[in-house]
Amino acid sequence: MAEALVSPRNDNEQTPTHGVTFREAFRVWLRVAMLSFGGPAGQIAVMHRILVEEKRWVSESRFLHALNYCMLLPGPEAQQLATYLGWLMHRTPGGLMAGGLFILPGAVAIMALSIVYALYGQVGIIAALFFGLKSAVLAVVVEAVVRIGKRALNNRIMLLIAAAAFVSIFFFDVPFPAIILVAGTIGFVGARAGRPEFALGGGHAGKAGGGDEASLLGEATPQHARLTLQQSALTALIWLTIWLGPVAILLVTAGAGNVFSRIAVFFSTMAVVTFGGAYAVLAYVAQQAVQVQHWLAPGEMLDGLGMAETTPGPLIMVLQFVGFLAAFRQGGGLLAGVFGGLIATWVTFTPCFLWIFLGAPYIERLRGAKALTGALSAITAAVVGIILNLAIWFAAHSLFAQVTPVRSFGLRFDAPLPASANLWAIALALAAGLAIFRFRVGMIATLAGCAAGGCALYLAGPAR
Repeated sequence: MAEALVSPRNDNEQTPTHGVTFREAFRVWLRVAMLSFGGPAGQIAVMHRILVEEKRWVSESRFLHALNYCMLLPGPEAQQLATYLGWLMHRTPGGLMAGGLFILPGAVAIMALSIVYALYGQVGIIAALFFGLKSAVLAVVVEAVVRIGKRALNNRIMLLIAAAAFVSIFFFDVPFPAIILVAGTIGFVGARAGRPEFALGGGHAGKAGGGDEASLLGEATPQHARLTLQQSALTALIWLTIWLGPVAILLVTAGAGNVFSRIAVFFSTMAVVTFGGAYAVLAYVAQQAVQVQHWLAPGEMLDGLGMAETTPGPLIMVLQFVGFLAAFRQGGGLLAGVFGGLIATWVTFTPCFLWIFLGAPYIERLRGAKALTGALSAITAAVVGIILNLAIWFAAHSLFAQVTPVRSFGLRFDAPLPASANLWAIALALAAGLAIFRFRVGMIATLAGCAAGGCALYLAGPAR
């Protein structure tokens, strides 16, 4: 319905010119969803490897252009990137399919684990199944940093921007939006000044854009990106209604003090004000849910985060766990918990479709603007540093049982305690790295091998 209203088509558009059928796209997006472990860094790595390098649906430059826009939005950037690329390939139905499939496995897994957690208070069997998976994901994320970095950091200025972004966010806890704003401003000014480093490809286009010509989508602006102002307004109205309509119904029928209404309002607010990716969002949500709302204890928030880290889908899916526990305890029973978890999931992810379907057409039409290209090239460089930060954060919390906060001389970061190192997890991570970098083992085989190895070690006792 929304597609017909906001993106009229003609007969020539019934069959995509790129040749990828909707059925084939469904299989590929389902594969992406099932392999999307390890938080946003790992998920972006999976999409890049499958869509850019393996399938060659989109070019390197187009992938990074979409990623840069999604990094500027509130909410889960990896899910938004999937929605954007699905929309590029198959219009609004493609965006709904890609974005919906991206969250479906995680939503089902977290809901099941939440029920187990509420009934039994532990998820030891599930931990055994996924123990080795996080170690393998580390290798996938590091490969993504290396692969994207080789193409995006093709001159000294881009290297400096990436390094500055990493140091700023990792060691000094500089807010993510500030880093992106500064990088974008540098790129914008540099491109306006005619500096070749800020052109697409950074003065080494052949190296950076080697896969562009081979992409099935091509570089032309798609017809469905040419929306009128009226169509954009209709898109906004449809998705605002889909998002906020259920919230309004809850407020009217149950009252503002009802736990379901509080969940709906709280996570709707989070969807708008939380910038900086999943880790920034979770830090704020954890503080509010534990200290202000008193929905769960600090240790329980960590348990939920562990569930989200070891299941496919966005890391932000932990919010479903928070909504589940809040309703389970204050609403009464499993059915209330399930409803609370579904509400949290709905108001967290529905806005993502609004941001993409409303903003992506304009972002696509601005791809040829040199100043914008310069800004996004610099943002891409900063994103490499940020992904490296996420990879190290993930490693510190996956390979070590404890971290200690460092707060002195302006430094603000968590340092892992060497004595808490999990040697078995480190061994699996090194094995995964050798498999991927040295022996060129496929990602699926590496993930499966580490998962099996970790499960065997865990069940045997030494990896616990």
